[in-house]
Amino acid sequence: MKTILLVTLLALAAGVLTAADLSGTWTVDVVLDAGSGTATFVFKQSGETLTGTYEGTFGKANVTGTVKGDKVEWSFNADQVGKCSYTGTLQGDSAAKGTVVYGAVGSGTFTAKRK
Repeated sequence: MKTILLVTLLALAAGVLTAADLSGTWTVDVVLDAGSGTATFVFKQSGETLTGTYEGTFGKANVTGTVKGDKVEWSFNADQVGKCSYTGTLQGDSAAKGTVVYGAVGSGTFTAKRK
């Protein structure tokens, strides 16, 4: 009985310690005060570090960020508007939602889905 309990607890702990991996291509719908649009992000994750690229209304840019548990943050700089920042919560391993600030353009929300 103790062995079964121990194995179960270890399995649960391993599941908790396994962090989400955002590596891959994501389609992100953004709704800002000034309008809405869709961007494509290609992420590469190593541990809690997130890197990648943005392609959307404001051109192309390099992305940096972090993943900690189910919390994710990333940002990039766009020449036209300045720093663009995303802060959100993962929903499983193929979706996320949260808030954005697009420099001089304004703030809003995002929903993201893995392609």
